[in-house]
Amino acid sequence: MTAARRFANGPKPGRAGAKANRLRIVGGLWRSRVLRFPDAQGLRPTPDRVRETLFNWLGQRLGGLDCVDLFAGSGALGFEAKSRGAARAVLVERDARVVAQLRESARELGAEGVEIVHDDALGWLARGAERFDVAFVDPPYDSGLAAPAMAALASRLRPGARVYVEAPAALQAPSAAWRRVREGTAGAVHFSLYEFAGEAAQTHPQEGQP
Repeated sequence: MTAARRFANGPKPGRAGAKANRLRIVGGLWRSRVLRFPDAQGLRPTPDRVRETLFNWLGQRLGGLDCVDLFAGSGALGFEAKSRGAARAVLVERDARVVAQLRESARELGAEGVEIVHDDALGWLARGAERFDVAFVDPPYDSGLAAPAMAALASRLRPGARVYVEAPAALQAPSAAWRRVREGTAGAVHFSLYEFAGEAAQTHPQEGQP
């Protein structure tokens, strides 16, 4: 949900100024196109520089990759991934009003290969079988859902998949199948990029630097 972070106990965002509840896609086919998101409890825009950093880490182009944006919010990460050449982007969001705007954003962009799923992220992960190359995990701030989401993703990732996670603090890798390759901070938020080796890896946590 990067680009529309949910602070669990924060107030609803206001509409101060013409740019309230709006952000822009940073790069790719839809660079500078505007995404809108509705007033909803805790939605907050994330600085563009965090998204720029993430896609620098990912190598800018995501040609042919299947991506999933859990806790999608504004959908900026999922749409950004598709803008940069991803074969497919699945955006999972449980708030009905936010889902409606995601679908409107996809329509405005003419976004083929983008699937909007109205569902709880953990429940959706548990019920499915298809696997992904890139996953974005930015749950409601301070909700404690980042670690369970990472654990649930293990059966839904291809070997070598990369997973971006935002949380209040750095997370311990769920198992030796995960390696933290990059990390940074923005205000009170810690963001990390992990690489997933595959389910056959050992179960003892390991982390490393690039």
